[in-house]
Amino acid sequence: MAQQAPAQPVVKVAQGQLAGVRDGDLDRFHAIPFAAPPVGPLRWRAPQPAPRWTGAHDASRLGPACPQTIRPAVVAGGVADNQSEDCLQLNIWRPSGARKLPVMVWIHGGAHVIGSGTFPAFDGTALARQGVIVVTVNYRLGALGYFAHPALTRAAPKGEATGNYGLMDQLAALRWVQANIAAFGGDPAQVTLFGESAGAIAVSTLLANPEAKGLFARAIVQSGVGLADMKTLADEEARGMAIAARAGAQGAATADDLRALSVEALVKAGEVRKPGEMAGPFIDGTLVRESPWRVFARSEPIDVPVLVGANSNEASVILAMRVPPGAALFYLGDYPAAGRAAYGTGLAGEELGEDELARQVLGDAWFVAPARWLAERTGKGAPSYLYHFDYVAEERRARAKGAAHGSEIPYVFGTLDYLGSVAGPVSAGDRNFSAGVSACWGAFAKTGAPNCPLAPDWPRYDPASDRAVVFGPQTAIVPQFRKAQIDHLLKVHAQRTGVNP
Repeated sequence: MAQQAPAQPVVKVAQGQLAGVRDGDLDRFHAIPFAAPPVGPLRWRAPQPAPRWTGAHDASRLGPACPQTIRPAVVAGGVADNQSEDCLQLNIWRPSGARKLPVMVWIHGGAHVIGSGTFPAFDGTALARQGVIVVTVNYRLGALGYFAHPALTRAAPKGEATGNYGLMDQLAALRWVQANIAAFGGDPAQVTLFGESAGAIAVSTLLANPEAKGLFARAIVQSGVGLADMKTLADEEARGMAIAARAGAQGAATADDLRALSVEALVKAGEVRKPGEMAGPFIDGTLVRESPWRVFARSEPIDVPVLVGANSNEASVILAMRVPPGAALFYLGDYPAAGRAAYGTGLAGEELGEDELARQVLGDAWFVAPARWLAERTGKGAPSYLYHFDYVAEERRARAKGAAHGSEIPYVFGTLDYLGSVAGPVSAGDRNFSAGVSACWGAFAKTGAPNCPLAPDWPRYDPASDRAVVFGPQTAIVPQFRKAQIDHLLKVHAQRTGVNP
């Protein structure tokens, strides 16, 4: 007798019915619209409600990425060879028969200019098998997602925020999850928001934003805590005028003129040419009113458990962005000799070379020190937990300087088959480690504490003991991890800003 095909899962949401795919013990639903297509007059507008449909909407295939420059899979987590401006969609993986399960909502990274919730590095299958529902989200990118222009500011409806469209998309997706995830067997009171790099900057920004209160119960910040002040609306309008000119707009362009520009021209014009041109959230005066780190400095973020950390070779992305190694001296402050002393010597007792010192200082200043700072600032109410990721695949360990920026992602998601396809072989040991670290993320989503077999006694962060879990070939709880280096960098930051570390 022929084996009967599995039943197609059907779920009813606010817009209508969704027909997904059943894969053994899991169901998946793809390309679910959470907002109206941001095209035509809705380009550079706050996301509008998704339209209703009749019949069962086909949710069996992944949808397009938002418009972007195509990057290699090893850089972005996938290849955006399918793109559309109609991209405000999300994807859901759930255990079949799910009831009141915790939910994990992923905000992808990519410098706010590349990436997609559709990419294979973020496949939710392995995480969902831990007993959670996984949601990955698309949001507008680059010149379509973070863009201000005087003509758009003048044309915006009264009271509607402008410019931070990618951030607005993330809020819209979280609101959609609150309204609809129960239909998938999820618990809207147990949503964990997590993201890496630009996605972690988004999580940090939402932690500091009252508009996000009640939309998530836990937060994971992977390599993305900003301790610099955001740009202002005036800054972004000047940047937007330059982008518009490169895309072919005339100096007196109206909002309608801008919306008539081609997607291709805008993507090309919005490419980042130097670090000062980077896209991302800014102070628009309506949705974002101040830099998130200043909210954290007052210990006033949304009070939820926070898991935060960074990787051991974060400079991999900083140097790739063409930040010169000499910039490291800026972070050592007015007393570079004291900073060099804090960094000590190499393994053989020799003085650190300039390149190695720059690699360590830049990684610490941009990612590692801010992670510890955030753990302390957010841990005074609900607990915070600090980690440092230092695991490199066995095949590459001998030649790597540490865990590169973003390299924790396939271990957390359990997508090592993808990692192997783009970066070389993975071993049984790598897979065992992946299962261990992924279980820590799953435990945090389920309970608000990341206690797991790999780190069974993970303590909440306390500045007095200053303990972090260091993930590596031998995972351990380490007191005062890189204390001298981090203390020096945060002291310099405090001196420059007048805000105590």
